[in-house]
Amino acid sequence: MIALAHAAAALCYVGAAALAAAPFVRPVAAPVRSVIGLLAAGVVAHLVALTALAVQMGSLPLFGLGPALSSAAFLLAVSLLAVEALARDVSLALVGAPFAGIVTLLSRVAGLSAVTEPQGARGVWLLSHVALSFLGIAAFGTAAAAATIYLVQRRELRSRRFGSVFRLFPPLATLDRVNHVATVIAWLGLSVGMVLAASYAVRYQVVDLPKIIWAVAAWAGVSVVTFGRVVGGWQARRAALLTSCIFGAVLLLYVVLRAAVDSSGRFL
Repeated sequence: MIALAHAAAALCYVGAAALAAAPFVRPVAAPVRSVIGLLAAGVVAHLVALTALAVQMGSLPLFGLGPALSSAAFLLAVSLLAVEALARDVSLALVGAPFAGIVTLLSRVAGLSAVTEPQGARGVWLLSHVALSFLGIAAFGTAAAAATIYLVQRRELRSRRFGSVFRLFPPLATLDRVNHVATVIAWLGLSVGMVLAASYAVRYQVVDLPKIIWAVAAWAGVSVVTFGRVVGGWQARRAALLTSCIFGAVLLLYVVLRAAVDSSGRFL
């Protein structure tokens, strides 16, 4: 059941992206309701999978590489669904939905096995850190998706090619606002998650250098964009470009560290 529900969720996410891309193939209106419906179906299937996994594990599916990837993909899909439903626009699904689907499939490849996590107050402490970090990364992914679409839309406008991209993508101001708000949410989630992680490590003498490196790099990258926008007054294009590049670098660093280090399997 768990494997089938994960496969169904991934299929719905990829299907939503395919539907969102339909207007680029033929001159039709963006099927907003269908895309949102498929995203919602994927989220429901994913929730069923995670619920069954939690029952099987006897704990929330946040620890272990496979469960962590699945939970991260679920949060990204929920964030994407919320943004698309509120905006009544499906442009972000072109980037965010395939990414959520790929990560969902990777969670199955990695294996949905968990490591033993602490219980009691210590477990709540660790769980809070992991949950907030997931929220931050999911929000950062949403910001990166909006930034990527912004850059594509802006390029179309500057080249004066008013084709499908210009007709179907939301205004630059809307994409910039999504990028801005999502980046701030990402910074808040990762900042609080970092504080909880640091205090947990000091209190219980737990040190995992590769995960510390990745966490600090992710937080620093989000901080650069957030403070650049809020304090430095960065223009939308600069913020979008750096958001996309930094998010890509954070993902690459994670892959490198996972490949180079024999990790315990607990996702930061």
